[in-house]
Amino acid sequence: MSDETTERGQTNGDGGAWAIIMAGGAGTRFWPASRRDRPKQLLPLAPGEDRSLLRATLERIAPVVPLERVLVVTSAALADATAAELPGLPRENILAEPTGRNTAPCVGWAAAHVRRRDPNGVMVVLPADHHIGAPDAYLSVLARSLDAARAGALVTVGIQPTRPETGYGYLELGELVADGVHRARRFVEKPNRQRAEQFLAAGRFLWNSGVFVFRADTILAAIETHLPGLGAQLRIYDQAAARGEESTVVSETYASLPSVSIDHGVMEKADEVLVVPGNFGWSDLGSWTTAWELTEHDDRGNAAPEDAVLVDAESCFVRAPQGKLVALLGVSDLMVVDTEDALLVMPRNRAQDVRAIVDALKARRDPRL
Repeated sequence: MSDETTERGQTNGDGGAWAIIMAGGAGTRFWPASRRDRPKQLLPLAPGEDRSLLRATLERIAPVVPLERVLVVTSAALADATAAELPGLPRENILAEPTGRNTAPCVGWAAAHVRRRDPNGVMVVLPADHHIGAPDAYLSVLARSLDAARAGALVTVGIQPTRPETGYGYLELGELVADGVHRARRFVEKPNRQRAEQFLAAGRFLWNSGVFVFRADTILAAIETHLPGLGAQLRIYDQAAARGEESTVVSETYASLPSVSIDHGVMEKADEVLVVPGNFGWSDLGSWTTAWELTEHDDRGNAAPEDAVLVDAESCFVRAPQGKLVALLGVSDLMVVDTEDALLVMPRNRAQDVRAIVDALKARRDPRL
């Protein structure tokens, strides 16, 4: 890792590394474990982990970013639960959005906070719900990305694909501009199966991880260019902060911000984006299928607690409370998720559709959301 000791020794105002953890998601595809008041980022969903995804994200970056330079952006409804999950994080480092407006407002508001505290600060923007299998390799990629971003570049981290995945966006690699750093030739929307197979075979396409690195002033300037309405409102927040009124102004106006992702709103429109390829056991933990894929399997492809009884069962996933016996007989490709007050049973290939159950619960005003 490059200059790790120096990085941690820097103090506010000197252009050090900051982390922005986006933790406002609802996690509906992990129902019934994930609920409205305790969504997936607050749960230990990664295999072999007893830490929540959020806590793991924060602790994973500790060698690069000290705790006082971590900002967590979450919803107002989850601010207290987030603070309880991260007791060492200063409460002023939790930014509570009055309503969700996608990632561009989230990143822009956080960047405004960083710039006030450290005009030359460099931000690593991280979703709170990723699983990283090789932390040392991950930190090396972040260090390389920070080096590139300090020069004023917009940087994204791309993941070496391992399969023709249709659920992710892709990046096409351009020319090499520094050791381990390429220009991004283009962003590509989620492909169909045929295109995904072509991307994998070509060897120059990466999965878009949703991890971004840039200076706070660089991304704010890009927002001014590509999302001028958002840029104007962020300037108003700066003015309100100087008067000690930011909380009131944000509460009154945040819902009017454009609901657009930082990918679509800025990164895909920028004249130049750099990409740092990584191979560090990344998963976005997007559904119960991902949890099945990451969990150790028996010789018939089942991922289940040790005390589960599996007779003629194949390629199934079981998650149940400790002490709850689950038995499967003569079934295959099933997902079984049991909690204290709800049980989910579905074909493994329908895992992406769990949010339809959440929608049905919302429609009937069921509290088990």
